[in-house]
Amino acid sequence: MAELADAADLKSAGAILVGSSPTLGTNQRINMPWLIVLLGYLLGSIPTAYIAGHLLKGRDIRQMGDGNMGAANTFHQLGANAGIAVFFVDASKGALAILIAQAANINQAAILFTGAAAVIGHNWPVFIGFRGGRGESATIGVLLTLVTQPMLILAGPALATLFIKRNVIIASCVLFIPLPLVCWWLGASGALISYSIALPCLVGFTHFIRTKRTVDTSRAGGT
Repeated sequence: MAELADAADLKSAGAILVGSSPTLGTNQRINMPWLIVLLGYLLGSIPTAYIAGHLLKGRDIRQMGDGNMGAANTFHQLGANAGIAVFFVDASKGALAILIAQAANINQAAILFTGAAAVIGHNWPVFIGFRGGRGESATIGVLLTLVTQPMLILAGPALATLFIKRNVIIASCVLFIPLPLVCWWLGASGALISYSIALPCLVGFTHFIRTKRTVDTSRAGGT
């Protein structure tokens, strides 16, 4: 009888454990996407150009050149090697955020939010007072990971434009403007097509507000 009672107790304990585990798993599934999105933001917030400016010249890159914390300004102010290195690191931040989100097996919407969070982190980094870059490099990393073939198709014309015009903004337009059409042509999902529009728009919006702020400051200084 004692053995039967012990067996019954073990069975009850097992039932409790089995019954309680789905609740824990559900909570983990609910929290996981938001933790991954937060991680994406923190990855994007790593201020690559800012660090390069302090290491190479002991100055804040945001106080040099056009004031942008990005690869192009780094290229002009700190040299070609520094600019290229900053571009690849910033692009890698966006790509890594997406790869981590995909490895975590979260839903597509959360993966897309994670990529956007990485770009937002680059543009408004928590580590240096929420004043960062425009997000072109991080956006390229995100989109190259999500819509690889369309990005590779457009990389050639964009790079040619960059070499000929020496203008990152024009090259970005060549890369980003036709991207949704190429995604559609290659059969990408509606969500990815919309995302290929929305993320570059975030870059454009950031560029607009930063340019407007610079113009307003210049006008105020001239009066």
